[in-house]
Amino acid sequence: MSPEMTAGRTVMVLLLPPNRDKGFVMDNTLETSQQKEKLLKTIYTLQLKSSATLQAASPLLSSQHGMGMVTQHHVHQLADMAKSLCGDLDNIKNLLHYCQDNLVRKIPNPTGSHYGGVCGIHCSLDGSIYITAESAPWVHVLSSTGQTLQSLPCQQTGKESGTFLPEDVTVTRTGRVAVADMMNGAIWVFNPHTSLSKGEWIKIRKVGSPRGIAVDLMGRILVADYAQSQVHSFALDHAFKTLNIHSVSNLQGPRYVSPAPNGGLVVSEECGDVKVFTSSYKLLYSLSSKYGHQFGNPAGVCIDVAGSILVADEQLRTVHLFPEHGAPVCLVSTRLRRPAGVACSSFGHLFVADAGENCVKVFKYCVRPPYRPTNPEAPCGDSILTPRH
Repeated sequence: MSPEMTAGRTVMVLLLPPNRDKGFVMDNTLETSQQKEKLLKTIYTLQLKSSATLQAASPLLSSQHGMGMVTQHHVHQLADMAKSLCGDLDNIKNLLHYCQDNLVRKIPNPTGSHYGGVCGIHCSLDGSIYITAESAPWVHVLSSTGQTLQSLPCQQTGKESGTFLPEDVTVTRTGRVAVADMMNGAIWVFNPHTSLSKGEWIKIRKVGSPRGIAVDLMGRILVADYAQSQVHSFALDHAFKTLNIHSVSNLQGPRYVSPAPNGGLVVSEECGDVKVFTSSYKLLYSLSSKYGHQFGNPAGVCIDVAGSILVADEQLRTVHLFPEHGAPVCLVSTRLRRPAGVACSSFGHLFVADAGENCVKVFKYCVRPPYRPTNPEAPCGDSILTPRH
């Protein structure tokens, strides 16, 4: 056996003999079964002991004025141990539920190598994905298996006709495609219901330097303004007018943005941190401070149906999941060249836009597909609220 580092932990790797026989495989399976049994027995013992202690302690504490011989030190010590143990149980549950580096397929960039690598991505409830590529005047809509369903040329009409280059993509609550155009400092929404047979793009707002775009759980459009160090939030009415404009300031190079599980927003900062804000735009926490995680260069961010936050790290070439309870879980530790945007489906698949390899890589990150809520207000309740970057 030899030690090896995996996701920050030292584990023992069993060196297999070159000509292992069936007996060895059977012994290995038996050892795994024994470990499973030991784990379940341990958890069951904890459950029985805590339940028995609770049943005994509750009437004793109710029938006397004091605490018996139990001191304040005993209480604090038990509370600290319980907190640590609960954390360990959360970690065990997460490590059983998620899987690492399970690449299902690669979806090539529909525009080929004529432009730059794929960068922006959005996933709808039915599993279809919307992608953009660097310096490419297109938004492509693909099935979860990579079949092209629709291609929208980014061509503005009218007096200022010409193409524009979408940096990132999302879908509004009314089902309209919206993109961030960093070169022209604009946000565009595609309106298919026009006199033009192919629809038209409408410029709804000028923004300094928009990079990431998303829609929050209230249906508001979120835009990461890189040059202005802000994230803008606004609603869009039926006439494509922007309403209720708010901004989060003092960010360090905001890149990608996502709705947060609490109804706020998540934003990645270039070569910095990932910050989570409330629905009233107050800083809730940063992932590095809450989880003790060190980022290289965080890029795409998204949330899943369980309320976990997923972050791609361009420098470290990884994707980590930050659960509500427990330590971060490394979902992708290899096979990425330059990860950009990320999105996850309600079927337990993670989509990573790998600009370095110019394709979308699809990973299965849940052992079992997550529960899909029927409540339309819940994350992934419709195509707008589906987790994405």
